[in-house]
Amino acid sequence: MKRVLIEDWLPIRELGAESKRESSPIPGQFPKLKTLHVWWARRPLVASTGVVLASVMPAWSKSLADAFPEAAEVQSVESYRKWFLHLCGIWGDPIAAQAELAAANLAGKKLKGNGYGYKQAFRNSPSKRDLDLLRAILVWQWGEVPLVADSTAGGGSIPFAASRMCIPVLANDLNPVAAGVLAAGVEIPASYGTRLVEDLKSFGTTLVSRIQSILANVYPATPEQSTVALIFTNAVRCPRTGGWVPLIKQRWLNKEDGAKTAIRFLTTNSDGSLSDYPGIEIVTGDAIDFDPSVGTVKGGVGTSIYDGLAIPSAYITEQAQKGEMRQILVAVATKTKVGARKSVRGFRAPTAADIEALVRAEEMLAQKMPAWESQDVIPSEEIPEGNDMRPRQYGMPRWRDMFTPRQLLVHGTFVEEFRKLIPEVRETLSGDPERADAVLFELGLMIGKSTNWDSKMSSWDVSRQKMRSVFDRHDFAFKWDFAEFQGADELYPWCLSQLTDAYGGIAELLDATGKPEVSEDQTRITRSVVVFHGNAADLVGAKDGSVALVCMDPPYHDNVMYAELSDYFYVWEKRTCGLIRPDLYDSELTDKDNEAVANLSRFKDFGKGAKALAKADYERKMAGIFSECRRVLRDDGIFTLMFTHKSADAWSALGKAVIEAGFVIETSWPVRTESALSLHQVDQAAAASTIMLACRKRIDADNYGHSLQQVTTEIQHVVAETIERCEEAGIQGVDQLLSTYGPALAVVSAKWPVYGTNVDESGNANVIEIDDVLTVAQEEVMRIQRQRVFGSSTTFDSVTDFILLAWSMFRSREIPFDDARKLAFNLGHLNLETLENMRLITNAKGIVTLLEPSKRIGKVAGNQLRLDGVDPNASLIDAVHAAIVIGGSSGIHDAKEYLQSTGLSNDTAFRGAVQALLNALPRAKNSKGDYEIVEVGILSEIGHTLSLDVPPDPVFAAPMRPGTQLTFDGADGEGESDDNEEIFDDVDDGDIDYGDADE
Repeated sequence: MKRVLIEDWLPIRELGAESKRESSPIPGQFPKLKTLHVWWARRPLVASTGVVLASVMPAWSKSLADAFPEAAEVQSVESYRKWFLHLCGIWGDPIAAQAELAAANLAGKKLKGNGYGYKQAFRNSPSKRDLDLLRAILVWQWGEVPLVADSTAGGGSIPFAASRMCIPVLANDLNPVAAGVLAAGVEIPASYGTRLVEDLKSFGTTLVSRIQSILANVYPATPEQSTVALIFTNAVRCPRTGGWVPLIKQRWLNKEDGAKTAIRFLTTNSDGSLSDYPGIEIVTGDAIDFDPSVGTVKGGVGTSIYDGLAIPSAYITEQAQKGEMRQILVAVATKTKVGARKSVRGFRAPTAADIEALVRAEEMLAQKMPAWESQDVIPSEEIPEGNDMRPRQYGMPRWRDMFTPRQLLVHGTFVEEFRKLIPEVRETLSGDPERADAVLFELGLMIGKSTNWDSKMSSWDVSRQKMRSVFDRHDFAFKWDFAEFQGADELYPWCLSQLTDAYGGIAELLDATGKPEVSEDQTRITRSVVVFHGNAADLVGAKDGSVALVCMDPPYHDNVMYAELSDYFYVWEKRTCGLIRPDLYDSELTDKDNEAVANLSRFKDFGKGAKALAKADYERKMAGIFSECRRVLRDDGIFTLMFTHKSADAWSALGKAVIEAGFVIETSWPVRTESALSLHQVDQAAAASTIMLACRKRIDADNYGHSLQQVTTEIQHVVAETIERCEEAGIQGVDQLLSTYGPALAVVSAKWPVYGTNVDESGNANVIEIDDVLTVAQEEVMRIQRQRVFGSSTTFDSVTDFILLAWSMFRSREIPFDDARKLAFNLGHLNLETLENMRLITNAKGIVTLLEPSKRIGKVAGNQLRLDGVDPNASLIDAVHAAIVIGGSSGIHDAKEYLQSTGLSNDTAFRGAVQALLNALPRAKNSKGDYEIVEVGILSEIGHTLSLDVPPDPVFAAPMRPGTQLTFDGADGEGESDDNEEIFDDVDDGDIDYGDADE
């Protein structure tokens, strides 16, 4: 078999830098595949392109150069690799650019083009000559243009990357929402390109104008002032006074200096009696004589605005489930014209006209509802049992209940008018019925955009003065206060502009790639994309041995319950897109039973055994998927996996499924792909890197089995090599640990079956568990980390070792429970309960949190400590934390005095522990210049006092707030600033988040 490029080399630093750049929070600079429709896990396009190309392009060889003597691109390893980067869109040196940008940011300077000098990689298109040469090389390698398959294609990054390079693709997903996104974002653009944009604008404008006309009477409007958003709170009656209590997390509307605005609730009538409904007053500036950050609900418990007493959470949920919870309009966000081209934003209190409009909307909905229900316009489906039952908990048993009556009217009107448009489009485009249905399918997908941004689960982002969508997080977090999109004049025009912009951007990238140099030649490149909707364990559309590359980004164990979340969209989209492609929307709800995730809710009746059963179910399903991949794969084919998960359990399940399906892991490459600004990344031990595993079919003829003891040395060797490679690439923390799992599994997969020391009833050795392999890798990582953090001659107590190694390995205050448990056990058989009793950690919801010193040791006065059960003499880490607490509260002088009075200043072990903690703690700073880990600053001062070696702060490009001059890693040289005029983000993807995680 001819080797492929990924088996020898992958430019992980360049792909990582461009992936980070691709996720830059700059409006308009995201791949439009992300803004077309929400999907909860999309790999960056540049990383997907790199992995697909590296998996089908041959590794460089002299025979390759000889086969194409006229192509300078393949005459040497260096020229070949440079050309590969060019195909990926990396047309410069992103590593050097990032370093230059970091230095400029620290110096407060602005670089032209942000130091890159070329566009983001995904926006750069290879030429026709590039694609012609690539095609010829692929035929030389495979004997034909290779077929690529992605059996769990999700949001479509991998199929899109392959299609863009004119490589034929089979894309499959069990989830109908994902299949619809694949059709709209990959299949249709590949067939029609930008030719469809004008159709979308024309028919879309007709559709939107009809909706505007119908809904004009249910939103008050004036020529001078437009409504941006309407802000509501949920409310229940005070159990003592009977007045309606708005449940709001904070009363701020705008915190910006010079524009501070808040809500005041008035509880009395003009005669001094208590009001039934609270009066609303919008106050600004110095008139704010209360603390708006204090709301009326926290942790599910309310506070009555009438008597100041608590409203129990049980009472609130009981009222919600009885249908006694109401929604109260508390503010209107506006935009007022002050000139021909200028407007000013602000807020006003609700008026009688606002309330009358709400009443008209309810009346209009009541009139339409009988017909709509009989014609199946409005979702009737109930929310099924699942992992996140908060909608039901708060009185929303059906999907339609997640919308107010006016929101339901708005979305129902879209469905009704869309259905009326279907025969008109088909009649107008009767000469090309497939094109007509493509237009209709894209337009039907607008309902997904609108419901994501106009619901009782959408909200107002005070910090950014923008709307936030339902899925700013990967769950159904209940929103005590929420924001309504103006549904008559704003919502669907915006949705249409988002659709045409997203589709147009996707199509432009396809049309520009391989575009003929001669402008007169307008012939479009033919691309082959086939979308299937079915079980990945049964790819009925693929023949045996027909696929050269199976490249997939599989479901991540228990990370996201895709089917449960996507029901929110499915119940609407099957009533629009399902009329055009019924093959993709053929069930009542999405398929949870066959979904390959570790779904605890499916096994909830088994109590404590649910987790093990969910894991086993995931392993079984993944094994079935991987076995099917082996069936469709050519004997010389490549199976490439992209996997991002911080849990060792997830890696164990994945590794077991890959190996038992009959694959050998050839190589493993970590690429940093995750946005540092995601709500699922910040302050967590989350994986920021995607591990790329390249596999081949295993040939078992010469394999007689090995013992784990025999392969342990080899595992330790590859782990050490991987750690060294990660250090060179700037990969640290949990990503460094995860990067060792692939190489460790590769060793075992090549020698499978591998046996352990345990025997069965017949005396035969049992095949090892994959957990055993990962444990060997973890222990070697610990050994290396000990050497790096402690030094060869220093030893500490096991409790101190735990804290030091936890910081060094995970570089986060939060650690996955299983990994923390294993680390503690390997350090003198510690258990987490002991560490909890010492108040070093907390353990909740599968996350172990390392407590700040100030939260476990209190200081009274001077050098006096309030121990509260914490003994600085019990372990070295307690003594270190005590010094940090004194220094943080009274200053470094008192800390120094404390150390001298206790003799710790000259204690070798204590000094070693301080040095080790200085080495272990991450020194990253936030955009304000403060250390992310609060104790780093005072510990550094203590280190200087003790004449220790204090590590320097890293040089990096700090994230900047939108509206500032500098930007996060930059986008290109064509304008990077956020004009702060767009009130709604154009990023509509659940894996990119910039809102506050306060819900």
